[in-house]
Amino acid sequence: MQPANLLFVLSDQHNRDTLGCYGHPMVQTPHLDALADRGVRFNAAYTNCPICVPARASLATGRYVHDIGYWDNAFPYDGRVPGWGHRLQAAGHRVDSIGKLHYRSVRDEDGFSERIVPLNVVDGVGDVMGAIREQPPQRTGMRNGVVEAGPGNSTYLDYDVEIGNRAIDWLRSRAEAPDPKPWMLFCSFVCPHPPFIAPPDLFALYPLEEIPLPIQNRLEDQPRHPALDCLRQTMAYDEPFSEEEIRRVTAAYLGACTHLDRQVGRVLETLEATGLAGSTRVIYSSDHGESMGRRGLWGKFTLYEEAAAVPLLLAGPDVPRGQVSDDPVTLVDCYQTILEAMGIAAEPSEAKLPGHSLWPIASGNSLGRVAFSEYHAVGTTSASYMIRDGDHKYIHYVAGPPQLFDLAADPFETEDLAMDPRYADVRVRLEGLLRGLLDPEAVDDRAKADQAHLVESHGGREAVLAKGAFVNSPVPGEEPRFVSGESDE
Repeated sequence: MQPANLLFVLSDQHNRDTLGCYGHPMVQTPHLDALADRGVRFNAAYTNCPICVPARASLATGRYVHDIGYWDNAFPYDGRVPGWGHRLQAAGHRVDSIGKLHYRSVRDEDGFSERIVPLNVVDGVGDVMGAIREQPPQRTGMRNGVVEAGPGNSTYLDYDVEIGNRAIDWLRSRAEAPDPKPWMLFCSFVCPHPPFIAPPDLFALYPLEEIPLPIQNRLEDQPRHPALDCLRQTMAYDEPFSEEEIRRVTAAYLGACTHLDRQVGRVLETLEATGLAGSTRVIYSSDHGESMGRRGLWGKFTLYEEAAAVPLLLAGPDVPRGQVSDDPVTLVDCYQTILEAMGIAAEPSEAKLPGHSLWPIASGNSLGRVAFSEYHAVGTTSASYMIRDGDHKYIHYVAGPPQLFDLAADPFETEDLAMDPRYADVRVRLEGLLRGLLDPEAVDDRAKADQAHLVESHGGREAVLAKGAFVNSPVPGEEPRFVSGESDE
């Protein structure tokens, strides 16, 4: 593969199924669909943690969360663990970011040469209330976000337009004054992350009467599991929503997906108009998914497909066109993928990293690997871990029974096979693979000890609860709005 420029487009909380190229029957995402048509679509791509800050730390470093200790949204990436950005800078490449990072501070050496309109965690600290793991406090702001969903405007919608504008200007500057070496631009949008608000014209694209209800959303259909029950109670989702509320929030979310697609389209059109498309590869993905009302949940926070799976598209020079890969991959694979795209040879120490370059997989070379994800954050009292191997997916809960799904026969994960004696060997084998990666209980203890220490350093549980949490991370120039006992981080 010849070195070339790289445009990495990241969105926030984009459910893999809400793109036309992934088979959604209603959503309008023509620009991302066109990107998939001229490249490779990955059908089994996952985040390494279904919540923003840890997922982005894993993406930046190519390492698993339990390895680097960025456990939740109050443990933001600070450059302490070097990432691909540092490697690109050391090799003399321009590597800039535009938009949401959710790191600690622009004062950190985080791997970017320039950060344009960055969104980082509040006060360099983030969501400390989410680090309370024992008897997690209820966050009623999550429920309000669903009930109040609909058409309108938000700072997030405006912010994505600004990110698109800045990316267009950046690309035009590169075309006018070419760099001596290939460059990388990390263009990070914030939609379709809540608030669940869509521009009125885009909300109107999705008539409420045509929106189907999500699977297992009715109270009597929701899977009962200690971890899920705790999450519903923490997020104030234990009371069901009305069908109208569910359809409104779905229409708002789909409208935000279309809004995102339009901004991505503007950037990709500029890539073509400036003549840079022929020398630039494109990666599109998201930091995690969105539950979309399945199992009575909204947001991320679980290892079900809707929250843990992510869209992943590759296109550009030397990339096969119109291909699909079913190989399990994760965001940590982006480390080696970025280095190879820029023509940077791996160092011996990087051979120990868990990821592998996606370019051989995009060319049809199956690596036969498993995908791994983990969760140690808000709404849970103990850790959960996921192993995806072929069609089977195993979820291990430290403080609850495991789950096992056959995704080929049951893509929506409605039939738990963990206690089915016919699948006992599969469950034992996948748990063995998990324990070959880590000690689930020891990692859980370490995460909770770090989180308890963090809470104490902020005055203890009562002080943290008194300060409260904020409803969404504010965009640049916006003040955080703290609300006691509620958050929609």
